[in-house]
Amino acid sequence: MLARQLLLERSRSSIPSALERMGCLQAQYAPSMYVGLWTRLEGLERDALTTALQRRRVVQGTLMRVTIHLVSKRDYWPLAIAIRQGRRELWLRARRGEPSAAQLAAAAKRLRTRLRDGPLARREVDEVVGMGSVGTNGVGLWLDLVRVPPSGTWERRRADLYAAAEQWLGESPKITREQGLEQLVRRYLGGFGPASPGDIADWAGLPPKQITPTLARLELRRFQTEKGQELVDLPRAPLPSADVPAPVRFLPVWDATLLVHARRTGVLPEEHRPRVFNTRTPQSVATFLVDGSVAGTWRFEGRRVVTEPFGRLDAATRRELDAEAERLAQFHL
Repeated sequence: MLARQLLLERSRSSIPSALERMGCLQAQYAPSMYVGLWTRLEGLERDALTTALQRRRVVQGTLMRVTIHLVSKRDYWPLAIAIRQGRRELWLRARRGEPSAAQLAAAAKRLRTRLRDGPLARREVDEVVGMGSVGTNGVGLWLDLVRVPPSGTWERRRADLYAAAEQWLGESPKITREQGLEQLVRRYLGGFGPASPGDIADWAGLPPKQITPTLARLELRRFQTEKGQELVDLPRAPLPSADVPAPVRFLPVWDATLLVHARRTGVLPEEHRPRVFNTRTPQSVATFLVDGSVAGTWRFEGRRVVTEPFGRLDAATRRELDAEAERLAQFHL
């Protein structure tokens, strides 16, 4: 997974290509997108991501697990179409149909009309929808919405400016849900495989039964764990040997490599999980990797990156960590 997440060697690919390779990037907190790409791309500057957002080469939208993700323009519609039905069913079931699907569809129609005049701030969306925050959160399941700059950038971190995806990115292509699910599976396995069907479903926020037919249709490589669990993978995806050295890397909060769907990989040792995810920090804390595993936390403070290792580091690792911390501090300035 470290190789596929571009954490063994920084890539020289474009931002959209990197996002497609790594299976998107979580984006609840705007600076996390910037740090997450900086740690994976050679020579990334902050303005490069802001420009990609402004030029609509990449976009922020509520997608997998009803969570804001940064994706390429090419990936947005297939992923949105893949998860739309499952998201609606989950939302209505969790709220026992209040507001109803018919009410939300009507609100989406009103909102679509208003958005033809340009993006709206969250409070303006609330006024159009007219059902409080619950209705505004639900209406995005009947009208695909994206967050647009200048909101959701390093300079303006709150992602509270909305546009209709069909107007910001162009009309949805004529693809089926099945085709969207195939794209979703390929993206997950490209960034996190080999993986179990349950891992894929957890990441997508869909019931496993909705993923199973897609896995049956695709040509996949299949493995078994030591415990007999089936793992699937793309046929020609890289499988570097276990002894490939892994450099020090800094991860932002909410990095997907540490979430439950990637638990099997062991990037976050279980003894450290309560220090990274807990009731006080449900969004996680910023972490750094040593030899491919979380070995401590970091924060930007007083124009420098302060690191707090979980244990003793040897002198060579300490030098590597300090050098990488200095580069990250310069990225913040």
